[in-house]
Amino acid sequence: MEAYSTVRTGTRRERAAAAAGLALALVLLRLPFRHTVRAARLARRAGQRPLDTARAEALVAAVRHTARLWPGRAACMETSLGAVLAAALLGRRLTWCLGARFAPPPVEYHAWAELPDHGPVGEYTADGWHRHTAMKV
Repeated sequence: MEAYSTVRTGTRRERAAAAAGLALALVLLRLPFRHTVRAARLARRAGQRPLDTARAEALVAAVRHTARLWPGRAACMETSLGAVLAAALLGRRLTWCLGARFAPPPVEYHAWAELPDHGPVGEYTADGWHRHTAMKV
């Protein structure tokens, strides 16, 4: 699943926003979930300008790159929320999605960032995988 490494990790400003967004996500996910959802909704409203697909991919890649330096858990929940928060810090908008990924045998809970008109951003998409969205923030 190292398909993400081919995407450019953004400008210096985007990398700084990615680090701040991931740090904020790690703190928020330690709070009761209703507070995390409220913060994600505020971040979504704060981002007013559209984000193009290439910039969204770079921002998600920058968050994932930053997450590799974190000594604790930084999986899909942390990185997707970090990308949404990083986009908000840049005045842009991404949607935080929670749900599941389905493939023939495994079913996994999953979280991802999404562009409204494009779909999931920075996601590994192999044949046979389908997503079911339970909640969009």
